[in-house]
Amino acid sequence: MGIWLAMPPAGHATDGVALSRPQARARATALGALGRDLFHDPRLSASGRMACASCHADGHAFAQPNGLSVQAGGHRAVPSLKYLQDVPQFTEHFFDSDDEADESIDNGPTGGLTWDGRADTAQAQARIPLLAPYEMANASPADVVRHALAAGYGPRIDALLLMPSGTDARFALLAEALATYQQDGRLFYPYTSKYDAVLAGRARLSPREALGLRLFEQPDKGNCASCHISRPGHDGTPPQFTDYGLIALGVPRNDRIGLNRDPAYFDMGLCGPDRTDLAGHPEYCGLFRTPSLRNVATRRVFFHNGVIHSLRQAVAFYVLRDTRPQMWYPTGPDGRVHPYNDLPVRYHANINMDPPFGPQPGNRPVLSDAEIDAIVAFLRTLTDGYAAPPASGRRDGRAP
Repeated sequence: MGIWLAMPPAGHATDGVALSRPQARARATALGALGRDLFHDPRLSASGRMACASCHADGHAFAQPNGLSVQAGGHRAVPSLKYLQDVPQFTEHFFDSDDEADESIDNGPTGGLTWDGRADTAQAQARIPLLAPYEMANASPADVVRHALAAGYGPRIDALLLMPSGTDARFALLAEALATYQQDGRLFYPYTSKYDAVLAGRARLSPREALGLRLFEQPDKGNCASCHISRPGHDGTPPQFTDYGLIALGVPRNDRIGLNRDPAYFDMGLCGPDRTDLAGHPEYCGLFRTPSLRNVATRRVFFHNGVIHSLRQAVAFYVLRDTRPQMWYPTGPDGRVHPYNDLPVRYHANINMDPPFGPQPGNRPVLSDAEIDAIVAFLRTLTDGYAAPPASGRRDGRAP
């Protein structure tokens, strides 16, 4: 059990309560333990059958444990909760000099949590599924608090409050606890992949994996690293395999999503419908946040609408979207392919055309089948939990 902290004595000012370092550490430990229990408890949902862990499963990189495009009633694929600790707050104009020689370069919309970047903190993100009608479906924060109290969490919640008890304070505490749990680096950002071991000099890529990395980074081939940064930062921090940017990829429409049965409905990410503050920006329609590729090989659905169901197919989409559009998009009665069919035509100018996208000389893809396979082999080195094979030839375990 976690350490419970008593409320300040009656009459004591509670705003801006100053905690000593030991008190703060004890409170953080207790918050994390509470958050862990809440994360796995379906009693917080309106149905009593859905927990955070129902969709963000521990053994699946805190993403969905099945191959459904979206979960029951949902409209977007479940993103992983791992490696979110460094996501910056959303901004429309992001300037990053770490990998750019010219600090004046505007990288455009960047940051924020969720597929459309509408939550700037883990606490804000935690509130969304608790109240979303297609997720845990509580009608109000008061309902969430009521469920938590009925489940017996009242004493733990009130012991951790730094302000007078009330519905708003308790709901905020629940979100804080869930966010604190997700700050456990051993679970959520352990950096234990083979590629991390390679960067630390404790392992080597196989020839095929090394070829995949070269193709991944090569601007005229995969060009993947332009968005999924693969090199450590200048300060030595491990690569996150995302630049946190928002980009329009033009993925095919997913007819398995209930809302898409309405031909007039479009999920356009940054400009709505879930996000409403940027609805007046047509240049943002179709943009979704670039996820980290860490643990991508554990996934069974890809992109924001879960339309693709294998890692190889996801890589092939980048390579063949514009050279083999008939593989991805419907063909009309006139025999013409209708590309980018999950975004209204008036927004097609937003769709990214950087390599490997776009027309190619002779309509030849920039990557061969073997090269696609090599990139997939490299991506498999990003899965956490790598254990180096024991060295042979010496009893002390060192290579001869």
